[in-house]
Amino acid sequence: MNLDPRSMIAMAGFMSAIMAIVLLFMRRYYPPSIRGVGAWAAAPLLWLVSTVLFGARGLIPDWLSLVLANQLLVLGTVTYYMGTRSFMGQPTVWRPWNWLMVGTTLVFIVLTYWAPNYAMRVGFFTVVMEVIYIAQMRFMLRHGGRNFPVRLVEVVLALHMAVLAVRLISIVTGNAGADLMEPSLFQTLYIGAYVITVLMLSIGAVLMATDRLRTELEHLATHDSLTNTLNRRALLQRCDEELERAQRYGNGPSIMMVDLDNFKAVNDTRGHQHGDAVLVHFAECTRQVLRRADRLGRYGGEEFLVLLPDADTAAAQGVAQRIHATLSAGHPLDCEVSIGLTSWTGPHETLDAMLSRADAALYRAKNEGRNRTCIA
Repeated sequence: MNLDPRSMIAMAGFMSAIMAIVLLFMRRYYPPSIRGVGAWAAAPLLWLVSTVLFGARGLIPDWLSLVLANQLLVLGTVTYYMGTRSFMGQPTVWRPWNWLMVGTTLVFIVLTYWAPNYAMRVGFFTVVMEVIYIAQMRFMLRHGGRNFPVRLVEVVLALHMAVLAVRLISIVTGNAGADLMEPSLFQTLYIGAYVITVLMLSIGAVLMATDRLRTELEHLATHDSLTNTLNRRALLQRCDEELERAQRYGNGPSIMMVDLDNFKAVNDTRGHQHGDAVLVHFAECTRQVLRRADRLGRYGGEEFLVLLPDADTAAAQGVAQRIHATLSAGHPLDCEVSIGLTSWTGPHETLDAMLSRADAALYRAKNEGRNRTCIA
């Protein structure tokens, strides 16, 4: 039994409206750092208007129900692609797509008024949609990552591309049908695939934005907002995990307490904004000399903790020397630091004991004249 094409088009419009509302609320309440949600919200709105125009075929002029309806469908798909680019931190290059819109408008006008041909019009529209989908698929494979929401959108795009390819083959073989509203099985499948695609692309956008929000909230919960280093709670958790790993495999970490010398005087004489800039500069310079597995965190105020997995005392001393060197390169925000260093001593080791030794070594470095490393 074939469904009425108008009913299915109306269903697509309803779904577009619901997802547009959801995405518009997300754009309003999600942080501005999550970009692209506005374009994702605009896309289903354009699809909604397109479906309304398609559904009114025969009641309104052809330039609305055919030319404009097709163009809004194309524009909505391009807008969704631009939203994806913006979301993934890439520039939104509209110029070639604007030319595409101009060209497709002219072709639709010709195939609607000057040389009316339903099969050629549908075939041309199918090719245009395939081009946009290929561009988005190529972009997402390069920049999208491997998380579930991205993979979901990629699968939806791939499936609809397959449907469009079958549609194009049917047109070439003379099975295009006579009209979009023809109640045939083929039209039912074709419009049904469009309905599902509209829904799933919108759901994919919601899931991608929500996943990004979760990631940002997790980052805020574990990182210092000024220096973007781990906060104290997250850093101590990493230290506990590393000691548990050391007890299993017998190769433990070193830790360093790092304190910026005379930092109170910097705040008092240069102001707190300058002091904040010094802290940020210190964190950036220190990260540059650490390995990927190492962890830097703000322990409190101007005091930082460095976790060095699988590093003995000699290796940790080398890191300390590099920290001193990178902070004496002549930059206006360079500072002197005192470092207290200690290393794992065996399976009996506890984090409290290591922190106590590193703290004692740090104070010894302060008492011996600052800007040096002491080992405990």
